[in-house]
Amino acid sequence: MEDLCESGRRLYADALHLGRIRRSAAEKAPCLLELALLQPDPDDSAWLRPVPPMTALSQRLHPLEREIRERREHAVQLAQAFEPFLSIATHSRPTTHAITVLEGAERINEAIRLAQANCRSEILSVQPGGGRSEPALTTAVNFAQEAPHGIAARVLYQHTARHSHGTLTYARLMNASQMEFRTARTLVDRLIIFDRSVAFIPAQDDRKVALELRHPGVVDYLVKVFEHQWHSAEPLFQEQPREAAVDGVPEIQRTIARLLIEGQVDEAIARRLGMNVRTCRAHIAKLAAALGSGSRAQLGYLIARSGLLEDGNDTQGPEGADGAEEADEAPVRGQDLS
Repeated sequence: MEDLCESGRRLYADALHLGRIRRSAAEKAPCLLELALLQPDPDDSAWLRPVPPMTALSQRLHPLEREIRERREHAVQLAQAFEPFLSIATHSRPTTHAITVLEGAERINEAIRLAQANCRSEILSVQPGGGRSEPALTTAVNFAQEAPHGIAARVLYQHTARHSHGTLTYARLMNASQMEFRTARTLVDRLIIFDRSVAFIPAQDDRKVALELRHPGVVDYLVKVFEHQWHSAEPLFQEQPREAAVDGVPEIQRTIARLLIEGQVDEAIARRLGMNVRTCRAHIAKLAAALGSGSRAQLGYLIARSGLLEDGNDTQGPEGADGAEEADEAPVRGQDLS
């Protein structure tokens, strides 16, 4: 009896042994009277007699049994109320949520782990942002170790990942398995696709919210986007020639020029190219010097007049020495597969 105090336990046991106890003794354990375990002795008001344990137990169990019976009746009523709908659901086509919103890194990673556990043949992954941080790579290794054997994986990084020792070490370690790595100048955003049936994309810039996509049309479109980027990308471990400069302007600076013309701010350009903001601004300064610009507004005008962005002048080859940026090591939140 959870409500019976220690002194009450002793006195109740004494009362059962002796047949009765003095009322004054029971005052030390008021719980006995509150629980109706003692009753007045009809022969002498100075004494109290114990209620038999079976009687006391029955008194305690009766309300619990009544509550259980009421809950069972309620459960039956609920089952009867939903029975018509269950019948409809049984004979209808199964439905799958085309879009699921995932909030928080823990829920995002858990959904990715579940999709990976059910994966049977292929993983496609786009990981922009340059070199990856140690926490992100640790998460990626854990994901890779949990992946079922025999699954082929293709991973897209940005060219700036070529200058990240940690990313290269991870890629060499994983390259021994069925994983391929390529790099591209620019990537739109993070993307993971399992068996061409479920895809994950970020829903916010801070990547604290993601979307799990299962609509066949949407997933098929994302697969085509991946394949387009993959075929124009370069193998990570293949030696690349130094990029050719056009009018003295390296290709990476021409890419930055295009983004400036589009109205992108320094932070957005750096994120798009997988470099830190300091490196991005250094390239902008070199571009301004090459074009003889004295201000940001004039730089946009000179870029438009220079012909740097005309078709045929822009390539997607990886950067040489002029394009070797310091990798941005900002932690990646969620969606860290490879």
